Amino acid sequence: MHRPPKTLLRSLGLLGAAALLSACGGGGAGTDAPATSIQITVATPTSSGGVFEVQTPVAVQTQVQINGAAAADGTQVNLSMPGGVFSPASTTTRNGVATSSLTAATPGAQTITANAQANGTSASATQTIYLRPLPAKLEILVPAYFVPSSGTGWSQMAASAAGTPGVRITAILNPSNGVFTTANAPLLGAARDLVSSGGSVVGYVYTRYGNGTRSMADIKTNIDRYLTLYGRDVISGIFLDEMASDARQIDFYREIYSYIKSKDATLRVMGNPGTTPAEVFATVADLLVTFEGTAADYQNYDPRSRSAWLYALPNARQSALVHNADTCAAMQAAVRSAASARFNAGVVYATDLRFNFSTGVGNPWASLPTYWASLVSTVQAVNTGSALPTC
Repeated sequence: MHRPPKTLLRSLGLLGAAALLSACGGGGAGTDAPATSIQITVATPTSSGGVFEVQTPVAVQTQVQINGAAAADGTQVNLSMPGGVFSPASTTTRNGVATSSLTAATPGAQTITANAQANGTSASATQTIYLRPLPAKLEILVPAYFVPSSGTGWSQMAASAAGTPGVRITAILNPSNGVFTTANAPLLGAARDLVSSGGSVVGYVYTRYGNGTRSMADIKTNIDRYLTLYGRDVISGIFLDEMASDARQIDFYREIYSYIKSKDATLRVMGNPGTTPAEVFATVADLLVTFEGTAADYQNYDPRSRSAWLYALPNARQSALVHNADTCAAMQAAVRSAASARFNAGVVYATDLRFNFSTGVGNPWASLPTYWASLVSTVQAVNTGSALPTC
């Protein structure tokens, strides 16, 4: 019996994987029976990129060829996947294709296995899919690294929070780069206005990637001052900037996370590595910023290739901060992408302000984007399944 390696195929407008197996069939004495080869392609709809939601039926097609031709009608195909239920699990081909429906409850990367038999020969093929928890509504997270001014910035956020209660707006408060000994009175007033309007505020603390150039004592002092000087009635969480992504720094962040939660277990801890960190970082933050960069780069963001564990996290625990989204249309493309199953980001921000990473020129968080009102209404439209507003 010979088992050639599995090959990936695209067929039927679906995403699929195929396997080929050949074996000798039976025959009379002194005669050579022709070899039987079975080729199987397991396929799921390509429109989702192979990413689906738990508890949502997924169409699965299995194409079977025997000796290069479509399998005879009635050829049996058996399907299985850990944590998944097929209806039916044992199906038969028609015109070489067997169909079934998969419903699964376990998020993350999962593998479908299909098996078929003919003339005493069997073959199997596998297909990896990704399942995410049912998504929550999108939120907006604003790096509000600017001082209040009349009619702009903080007052705009407060007006949007009051006027669009279906969209949660959280501002990152950042007085003096998070290092202060007294409360900034205008910022305190603006933060209180945002909270009273239905928004939320978290305090900015930088951590220098856990490399030791910022001490644990200084970080804890910053956390304490947000809670004492700005007040727990204003501060609902801490935003840890410059978070490491290497698992070797995890103990540093575990101590910070435990310290914040010891102050109040309901404080929301946000970590910003700006990229996908090691999986263990999901244990030291309630929210991870897994992307910070340009709108053009965001379109290439793809956890499937190296970070499939992110699909086990709810979208409410993943954020994207997008800059260089020069137009309202570019902003809307970023928001739509964030909401998609592949991107799986439930907390978003996009701005037309620019930053060049290679030169360090620009400040994308110096003000709200010119299309702020459209950003809020776009998120609202996505959350309600409505048509996007005209830019």
